[in-house]
Formats: sequence, C-alpha cells, structure tokens
Amino acid sequence: METLFGLDYPTLWFLVVGGLFSGYAILDGFDFGAGAWHLFFRKEESRRIALNAIGPVWDGNEVWLVIGGGALFAGFPVMYATLFSAMYTPFMLFLVFIIFRAISIEFRSKEPMKWWRKMWDFVYSISSIVLSFLLGVVVGNVLQGLKVGPDFSYSGDSFFGFLTPFPVLVGITTLALFMTHGAIYLLLKTEGRLYAKLTRLLKGGIVFFLVAFAFASVYALVFIPHLTEVFKENPAWFLVPVLALLSIANVPRLASRRKYGYAFIFTSLSTAFMFMIVAVNLYPNLLFSTLDPEYHITIYNAAASEKTLGIMLLMAAIGTPLVITYTTIVYYTFRGKVKMDETSY
Repeated sequence: METLFGLDYPTLWFLVVGGLFSGYAILDGFDFGAGAWHLFFRKEESRRIALNAIGPVWDGNEVWLVIGGGALFAGFPVMYATLFSAMYTPFMLFLVFIIFRAISIEFRSKEPMKWWRKMWDFVYSISSIVLSFLLGVVVGNVLQGLKVGPDFSYSGDSFFGFLTPFPVLVGITTLALFMTHGAIYLLLKTEGRLYAKLTRLLKGGIVFFLVAFAFASVYALVFIPHLTEVFKENPAWFLVPVLALLSIANVPRLASRRKYGYAFIFTSLSTAFMFMIVAVNLYPNLLFSTLDPEYHITIYNAAASEKTLGIMLLMAAIGTPLVITYTTIVYYTFRGKVKMDETSY
C-alpha cells in the first residue's frame, strides 16, 4: 500500500475529508447560528444588520459542504452510498431547508410589505435552526452506529430511525454550539443597541451549549461504550477531549471580558476539536455496524482505488489552498462593522 508522509492513502484521505467538514462546520456554523437568533431581534433595522453581517459570506461558506461531500464520494464511495441510504430523510430535509434558507435571504428585501419580510424572517430563522440540528443528528448517528449488514447495506428504518436519543442530543448540542458561535460573530459585526442585546443573548447561548454538551457527553459515556474504547486503549488520545474542554471553558471567560475576537477563535477551535474527537472515535472505521463488527465500514474496505486516491490527493493539495485563499480574501474585504447602504439586504 502506497504511503505519503508515513501515512497510507486511505488515512490521508480520511484526514482530508475530516478537515473539509471541520472547515464547513466552523464557517457555515456561525451563519447558521446567526440565523437561529434572528427572531430574537424585534426591530427591522436589527434584522437587516444581522442579515448583512453574513450576507457577503454565507454562500461562500457552503462551498465547503460541496467540496466535503464530493471528497467523501470520491474517496470512500461505499461509505457515501451506505450513509445516504441510511440518512435519506435527514439529508433530503437538509436539502429542502438549505434551499429555503437561501431563498429567504435573497427574497426578504425584494418587497416592502411587512408581512412579506416577517414571513421570510421566520423561514430564515427556522431553516437555520433545523439545519444545525440535522447536521448534529447525522454526526450522532455516525458515532452511534447504524444497522449495516452484508454488502454494507442498511437494514434499519430509513424514515424516522435517525431520531434516537443520542443523535438528538448531539443535534441539540450542535445547535447550541452554532448559536454561541453565531452570537459572537454578530458581536464582531454590530454596534449600538443590537450589540448590547447580543451580549445578553450570548450568555444564554453559552449556558445552553454547556448544558447540552454535558447531557450528550454523559449519555455517550453511559450508553455507547465503544466511544470510550479508543481512549482506554491509548490514553494519549485523552489530550484531544481535554483540549476541547479547555477551549470551551475559555469562551465564557473571554466573552465576559468582551474579547469577542479571541472568543470567536476559541469557538472555532472548539468546533475543530469536536470533529477531532469524532475522528479519534471512528478511525479506522467510518461507520459502525450495530449488527456485527464484521460489517463495520472502514477506510480500507470503503476506499476507492489507490490510483484514484493518489490523483485526488494531488487535486486536494492544489485546490484546498485556493479555497482557503479565496475565503481569506472575502473575509478580509468585508471586515469590520456592518454599515447599511442602498445595496444592503
């Protein structure tokens, strides 16, 4: 098996896919979180400012989802096929809500009627909440495991089977994390009365996240033993959840001092560490079978050919820096507080 930097191609591609989805969660996470708070803003001007805070970047953030999904399909087609078969309902719901969310952002300001704007405000906020929740639900199901049988076929309930306790808890925790992340981003982009309101909302968001995270963690420790096996076998991996906890603990400390730029960095790091915990729990598996360990989907039995992975790694090495550069330029260009003008939403 070919290697690069001492790692085989399936492992490298596992890291690439994980990195892309982490980037997506960090970037689209804050604009989902900003949308989740939208109905808490009563004034028309506040809602417009909040929309314009994410206006220049939300669609670019979603590029990371497209690239991540494409990378999963190209590198691990077996995993892609089985996961989509099992998670058909949440993925279809995700597609519907992400379309309606985009429509609501673009359509809201097209007509001056109050009912029109309120309708799209509602669609925008609910879509952001549901999308955050569904992302967490999918991650929770991947961690918990699915009824994968012979030939890696899914044999469970594909309609409501995804709504079991642990995925629901992970979905709520993801929503809470994104709301905290989004509130901090809005604080970086606003001032005046909206800024003051967001400082109060952020406190509630932090409490919401800490409580949800605690419940999800306790449930995983008690009811999903395979999630702790890797830490028992290799205690050095405990460093990852420790770093995650330290990062999370730093957010309220920085927020209380109104150092929101640093707080945003630490909510981003917390999100990245969460994905690292997922990766540590899974590797070398991609999807656990709750029927028989023989049917676990791993990075080896799900991978494309080595030639394909080698070519795709070369493309990732060229394309990823370009995407990062583009993203950096966009955020640099639209840095600073939101200023309303005739081009605003």
